Formats: sequence, structure tokens, C-alpha cells
Amino acid sequence: MPYIKSLSIHADVKSSIAYILNPEKTEDTLYTASLNCLTNAEDAYLNMKMIYEHYSCRKYSEPPPLKGKGWVKAIHYIQSFDPKDNIPHELAHKIAKAFARKTFGDNCQIVIATHCDKFHIHNHFILNSYGIDGQKFYANKKSLDRIKEYSDKVCLAFGVQPYDKSKGTGMTMKYNEWENKKRGTSWKEKSKIAIDSLLGTVKNIDDLICELEGQGFAVKRGKYISVKAPEQKRFVRLKTLGDFYSEDILCERIQIALDEKADSSKSKINSLNKIFYERIYQVSELVKSNAKIPRKYFKNQPYIFQNDFDVYTLSAQLAVINRDNIHSLGELESKIEKLTVEYENARQEVNKLSEKLSRFEAVEKQVSGYFDLLEKSELSESEKLQLKMYGSLAKRCNIHNRDELQRIEKLRRDTSKKVERLS
Repeated sequence: MPYIKSLSIHADVKSSIAYILNPEKTEDTLYTASLNCLTNAEDAYLNMKMIYEHYSCRKYSEPPPLKGKGWVKAIHYIQSFDPKDNIPHELAHKIAKAFARKTFGDNCQIVIATHCDKFHIHNHFILNSYGIDGQKFYANKKSLDRIKEYSDKVCLAFGVQPYDKSKGTGMTMKYNEWENKKRGTSWKEKSKIAIDSLLGTVKNIDDLICELEGQGFAVKRGKYISVKAPEQKRFVRLKTLGDFYSEDILCERIQIALDEKADSSKSKINSLNKIFYERIYQVSELVKSNAKIPRKYFKNQPYIFQNDFDVYTLSAQLAVINRDNIHSLGELESKIEKLTVEYENARQEVNKLSEKLSRFEAVEKQVSGYFDLLEKSELSESEKLQLKMYGSLAKRCNIHNRDELQRIEKLRRDTSKKVERLS
């Protein structure tokens, strides 16, 4: 249930960036990111300053007037999650990055941070009021409504339910429908749950319809798409299921879910639990193929699969215990204590390396873009500005040609391997 609010920055942008990137709030900057600028307060400010001053023809350090608020230099958005949703830090940060790119586009300059120091997880975004292509971003009620809509779409794609807008707005739902929703017997609710569960597994709206039909839903196409759950008497249009179930918005949600699936790295099973999962998998396959003889523990009662499966689960656990040479509870506690210290040391090192990796990736991308632009015969106005910004970074990093850029590429690869190993 995410909630979005915005604050216009009229004065000091640098201190706002420094605040959201505070290492104490972001797990030593582990949960920070950026688009079209570097992920540290000093460099991000300089990158944004160059773009703002070029397109606005005003100073980024210009103080606000004595009367009135002055020009909006940047916009600070805060995306808060309900503590009841129990959103993990990693998921909140993934949502933040997907939301920023989806909402503001690839040409925006934005710094992203997930704050983990409070009971409620929340994301911060500092958006430059001008993009690198000169697009102006406005902070008003209309733009905030659009941004809230994008936030809800992205959160739904990650399985996080949006804020319930029907609360406190009067009679927005018929009483019998509300009662059925409360009991979990609403046809609309069943259709919504089925659709939500399929996002990330379908490629387009046609795939979604096929999957729904495979689950027993009837689907009718026409000017509008209508669905009917099994045993439901009447068809209902998708758009009547709610704000996020019309055909065009479902297409967007499907694409967001696919983009996230493509970006997510496959989870890896480490050596500590690999043997456990292998045993469980082997037993599962034997049970499925009826190759394993069922055992009755009570002759007068029917065979229960769970009884048999628990024995093999225990077998897998014992295999891990034997492999790690654990003979007593004391040895187990000692091993846990030792591993906890090792884990904390590794976690701190991962955080430091991740910060370096993020910087190497940004430098590699922007300096590579600098050399690409140098090779072009004609440049647009925005490309000239990017050339200036990227060139400034190349100069600070003492990179004069592509051969020297390879040094950064090697550092990035080596750091990435270290992070992967420690993770």
C-alpha cells in the first residue's frame, strides 16, 4: 500500500541529495542508485547543476527570493510503504528503480535511495527539474496524480497492493459487493486475484486471456474485453474490476512485470544448502513417478504422503549435519556464532564494494558515451550538453581515450566478481 508525496526544492539541492544518500539510512549506500548522474552528493549535484543552468539560464546556487518561493530546481518525491505490508529492503529498492525509469523516462536526472533506518520502509527520489534532453518536469497536482498512478502500476507488478482510494470517499462500492469482497466470495475479487497471479508469466494481453481460459474463465472480446469466472452468471468488463484492470493499463503492467523479470538475476543455491535441496528434489520426483514405495506407520490408517515425506526431509537435514561434522548442540551454536561474525564482515565488505561497483558502472557508461559522441559528425543541442557533462567526468577520472577506459572496465569486472563471490 505505497503512498507518494512530493516536495519542491527551491534552495539547496546538494544538501537534499546528501540527506537521502546518508549511509546510516541506506545500509552504507547499498540501497542507492541514480540515472544520468553519479550516485554521490558532490558529483550528482554537479551533473544536475550543468543541465539545469544550460536549459533554465539561471544559477543552480541562486537563493530563493525574499518574497515567494522562487524557481523549482528539483523535486523530492517520497514513496512510503505501509509497515503492515512487510516489504523487504531489496524489494522496496527494486520498486524504486523500476518506478523512476518507468515514470520519468531514460533522459531524467534522478538520485534514488531506500531508507531502512525506520520501522516503515520508504524510497526517496531527487529529480532534477530538467532532463538531459531539456524536458521540464513540473510539480503540481496533475503531475502528482499521474506519478501516483505509475507508482501503483509498478507496485502491482511486484505484487504490492496499491493504496485503497475508496476509503473515506463515500459510497464507491455497492454494499453486497463490499460484503462479498470482505468474505472473499466476490466474483470481481476472484478475477482480479487470477489476473494478478499471471502477471510476470504472460507476454501480452492475448497470453493473459489464454491463461484465464485455461483456468476455467470465460472471456468475451468486443469493443471491451469481458470475463466470467467459473460458475459466475454474468460477464463483467475488465475495466469494471478496478482502476488497474483496463486493457491498456494491463498491457503496461504486463510489460513492467516482464522488464523486472528480465532484470532480476536468477537466485543461486549455495554449497551449504545445495545437498539439502537435491535430496528434497530427488524424493519429490520419486513420489511423483510412483517409484517410491509408500510406508504405513499405522496399519489401521490410510497412507499419508506427508508422513513419508517428513522422513526424507529429515534425511536431507542429517546429510548437511554429517557433512559439516556437527556432533552436538554446542558445536552447532559455536558454528552459528562463527558464521554470524563472518557473515557480518562479508556484508560490510559487500556494501563497500557495491558502492564502488555502482560508481565504476556509471563512469564506464558515461565516459563510453563521451567517446561515442566525439565520433559523431553532427550533434543535437542535448547531445552537445551530454558531451560537455560526460567530458567533464572523463577529465576528472583522467581518461583520455578508449584504451584508458578499459582500466575502468577491468576494475568494474573485478569488483563485480568480488561482490558475487561475497554475496
